[in-house]
Amino acid sequence: MPPRSATSRSAGPRAPRFDIPEVDAFTRPYWEAAGRGRLLIRRCRAAGCGLAHHYPREFCPRCWSEDVVWEAASGRAVLYTWSVVHVNDLPPFGGRVPYTAAVVDLAEGPRMMTEVVGCAESRLRIGMALTVRFRELEGARTEGEPPLCIPVFGVASDASPDTAPDAVTARAARSSSLPPQEGDGGS
Repeated sequence: MPPRSATSRSAGPRAPRFDIPEVDAFTRPYWEAAGRGRLLIRRCRAAGCGLAHHYPREFCPRCWSEDVVWEAASGRAVLYTWSVVHVNDLPPFGGRVPYTAAVVDLAEGPRMMTEVVGCAESRLRIGMALTVRFRELEGARTEGEPPLCIPVFGVASDASPDTAPDAVTARAARSSSLPPQEGDGGS
């Protein structure tokens, strides 16, 4: 067996990451929109249904219709519940502890798992108003690709948060800066 070079010895294999979503043909519109600072949800267009839902599915979880389209969400939500995570051994979460894992109710109706950023635990209250922001996942894309971002939420009425959102690219949703795309409901 030939010896490894000093470069390969020092670099070693990359540690697996557990924060990078799998982008496939179906979820690509969601992730591309998030990379541009826009949150999408799915809405059923079947007669008598109209359910908005999240996480993205190819069918309506209420009526099972496949007549479901992407729709721009407002980015507004209220806090349903949260838990502050102090220990997480999965890369890269260990470097982010403590962080606030949360469930929010989007203004359009769906409930969404996320993270609350830029707010001290002592200030969190069930029902508090939040707005979407986006965390760019550093190193999760190759050169020339759009950024891979995940939606996180911050306090809606607080222009100067108590704590800085470490490693968060907190860009407010900017639905109006993006042209509507076929099937996403436009805005």
